[in-house]
Amino acid sequence: MSLPTVAASCDLLRDGRPLIDVRAPVEFAAGALPGAVNLPLMDDEERHQVGLQYKQVGPESAVHLGHQLVSGGIKKARIRAWVEYVEQHPDAILYCFRGGMRSQLSQQWLKEAGVERPRIAGGWKAMRHQVCQMIDERVEQAPMLLIGGLTGCAKTELIHALDNGVDLEGCARHKGSAFGRHPFPAPSQIDFEHRLGADMLQLAPDAPSVMEDESRFIGSVNIPLTAWRAMEQAPLIRVEMPLDWRLVQIQKDYIEGLWAIYSSHYGDFLGWALMQRQLRQALLRLRKRLGSARLARLVRMQEIAFSEHKRGNASAHEAWLAPLLSEYYDPMYRYQLEKHERTFLHVGDWDNSLAFAREWSATHRWQR
Repeated sequence: MSLPTVAASCDLLRDGRPLIDVRAPVEFAAGALPGAVNLPLMDDEERHQVGLQYKQVGPESAVHLGHQLVSGGIKKARIRAWVEYVEQHPDAILYCFRGGMRSQLSQQWLKEAGVERPRIAGGWKAMRHQVCQMIDERVEQAPMLLIGGLTGCAKTELIHALDNGVDLEGCARHKGSAFGRHPFPAPSQIDFEHRLGADMLQLAPDAPSVMEDESRFIGSVNIPLTAWRAMEQAPLIRVEMPLDWRLVQIQKDYIEGLWAIYSSHYGDFLGWALMQRQLRQALLRLRKRLGSARLARLVRMQEIAFSEHKRGNASAHEAWLAPLLSEYYDPMYRYQLEKHERTFLHVGDWDNSLAFAREWSATHRWQR
């Protein structure tokens, strides 16, 4: 039976093509293609049994076992899931790890059910190669500008205000500090890289990229080495805003944004408990750097703020956020500046820095 294929290409991601990942859930969790839905041919236990059979007996026996495990009602349910997805997304494409037996078998069963869809030639592995190659090409050849500044200068918002901004923290699902953890699990390293690639694909073909000046590690993931080396050489601008302005921004990021996520997903009672736990743990993680006396003072102020917040006074958090900025984050940032002797193309307030980044971007188009 002849089954159609499409070439592995970043265009599939750029165009937002619906993708059906027929690998097992454990494989999907380790790293999938952006926007893909996991509708597996085999679940984790079935895949495990087939893998053991392959190693101990051989490929033919493994295939036979796979057909035994995925048969009858199980097979019908999985075909039904694929058909229903394709009915909602008629241009969907299937893939497995290498574009081999699993995606071909899924295609065959779909075709027998009256639905014909292509699979990606080379599968996930070929697509990952394309994405990683594209990232390397862009960061090595396209102009890049970095945005730096003290904590609370709304650098991420500045990135989002640019047509050519790439939000590394958004890709990592982490704000890059002890208080930057997202309520939901961080992506795998592979998913972080794929999300970064997908965001780069949305830039105009000749656009330079503008990113926040980050350390290589953002939460539990790290910036790919080629991209990191390019960032080390990229020109840098610095946003400078007064403490009062930054406190308002920190309040939005660390308190209001966090509470909105927790309350919407867990309800007010459990969400409140989880938010408090995260903020307490974040502060305690700074024990060595803050010192016992300063930590104890900030912990007390944080507890008072929680009580006030519960009464409706969320601005009470400024009492511990202000010293956290002025006594910890600001000195740490200035120390890093002195240590690495960074030079800046531009230093200005938020609006001025945004205007500069736009002007720089307009005059640094990428000539391929």
